[in-house]
Amino acid sequence: MATDNAAESTTTYVADFMNKLVSLCKRRGIIFQSSEIYGGFNGFWDYGPNGAPLRRSVERAWWKYMVEDRDNVVGLDSTIICAPMVWKASGHVDQFSDQMTDCKDCKKRWRVDQLPVPGECPACGSHNLTEPRDFNLMMKTYVGPVFDEEHKAYLRAETCQPIFVDFNTIRVATRQKLPFGIAQTGKAFRNEINPRNFTFRSREFMQMEMEFFCEDEGSLDWFDYWMKQRWEFYTKVLRIPENKLRWHWHEKLAHYAKKAVDIEFEFPFGWDEVEGIHHRGTWDMSQHAKFSGEEAACSVFNPDTKESRFPTVVETSCGLDRICLMLLCNAYEEDTAATQKADKDEDIRVVLHLPARIAPVQAAVLPLSKKLEAPTRELQKALRAADIRTEYDDTGSIGKRYRRQDEIGTPFCVTYDFETENDNAVTVRERDSMQQERIAIAELPGYLLGRIHA
Repeated sequence: MATDNAAESTTTYVADFMNKLVSLCKRRGIIFQSSEIYGGFNGFWDYGPNGAPLRRSVERAWWKYMVEDRDNVVGLDSTIICAPMVWKASGHVDQFSDQMTDCKDCKKRWRVDQLPVPGECPACGSHNLTEPRDFNLMMKTYVGPVFDEEHKAYLRAETCQPIFVDFNTIRVATRQKLPFGIAQTGKAFRNEINPRNFTFRSREFMQMEMEFFCEDEGSLDWFDYWMKQRWEFYTKVLRIPENKLRWHWHEKLAHYAKKAVDIEFEFPFGWDEVEGIHHRGTWDMSQHAKFSGEEAACSVFNPDTKESRFPTVVETSCGLDRICLMLLCNAYEEDTAATQKADKDEDIRVVLHLPARIAPVQAAVLPLSKKLEAPTRELQKALRAADIRTEYDDTGSIGKRYRRQDEIGTPFCVTYDFETENDNAVTVRERDSMQQERIAIAELPGYLLGRIHA
């Protein structure tokens, strides 16, 4: 009985936390369901005015860390639709499937591997389920004027396959020699049977992947290197606490793989993957050589041995939407804050403790009175010129404005008051400590940038 009560309590906590987070994301224009006025479209999410800069900031941080700060990794931005044979060669057309089952009583559809109790419908408890059957996750479309099999194509299920296809063109254009990597970010699509856990599992999502091409000898050393680099990205760049992350090694490997490991985050709904590091061997390049007939475009010629060989691939692959969800879950807090209300000593403050470098708004600029709008707007322009993301807000009391900014994760609020004309200084309020400091306007951009990128 105690175990059942504990499980029920955990389930209630998870549901309550996620409901609060989803509500906050909609209320503050961070993330909300697509096509909501038509009842919503399951598995598709829109990023609003405070969600788009969050996602772009994380993507930009990843790109800088993986591409711009390195000499041996270059970038690609490929098309979403590739030649259909790309997906035949990769195995997606024939093998990219999940097993699904339908409940004959309540008509709900489930992925077999996600049933909490095998053979039992999670919705109604019925055991009257259909036999499991394969369901291909590729999203099909058509290219050309006729909707028939000859004109069939697919939206890409992952961003890595175009990297393999474009390998030789990029290698020649950039004069790269092994070892080197090719990275890209972009949309991918999977016709998930049962999208779940907010944006964690969606049908349209953003991937950020890097394929590192190297000799087979030494490839395991590169695998270890990229493991360390990716862990550092989460802990040093995104400031995720190490005790909220863990490694999960794959025991069952594909026949072509030597190693595979995931970085998992402790979400409210349990530990789950945010990134995979995979040793893919030469399988991808040999497959595309086989199906395209262009072996030279998938291999590297060694002038010393006069031989060509397929490069070995070490992959880092993460989902941008999952990373944003991880950041939101890690940042969300309800704390007690001092208040000036006469009828109580404290109230609940909802705050997102987002890292300053990826927060949607990095500095909110607030005039103490609407009479101070003109000089406050000039201050905002100066901060924007320093490449600081800002928002102007003069609606409501200063306390209410602070709370609005806390809810979207703004690390600093800058208040322009009636003393500013005399001392040429403003009050900077820090989100996490709620401490306030008087800073000279001339020093403000440097002060904020130093705190943002500390």
